[in-house]
Amino acid sequence: MFLVKPERRRLLQVGATVAVIALGLASRAFPQFVPAVLGKYPGDALWAMMIVFALGIVATRMRTWQLALTALLICFAVEFGQLYQAPWIVALRAHPLGHLVLGSAFGWVDLIAYTAGVAIAALVDKAALFKRR
Repeated sequence: MFLVKPERRRLLQVGATVAVIALGLASRAFPQFVPAVLGKYPGDALWAMMIVFALGIVATRMRTWQLALTALLICFAVEFGQLYQAPWIVALRAHPLGHLVLGSAFGWVDLIAYTAGVAIAALVDKAALFKRR
């Protein structure tokens, strides 16, 4: 008897990615609907969630903890990359799309927001997006 590895539901991953992108853009476009005490951090958490779900589209057989760890490493790498301020990357970050993807300024609290977003996405992945055959 062969053991079949569990895998992610790719279409649900795509839907989750699109939904989180929409929520993240809305959180920046309509900040009046986000509690002021949270600042920009819900958007950062949603960005991290998007990384988890988007990675899950490709890595359908990766275990949830591996997916979460990989996404967290990507998020942290992007954040620490903001410490690099060469003119070419500053110009890239000045573009709206570059700013959304790469951010602009390093912040320690962003790492907490990313960790929270990855944790929430991992729970969603484990509960609804990762199926056992």
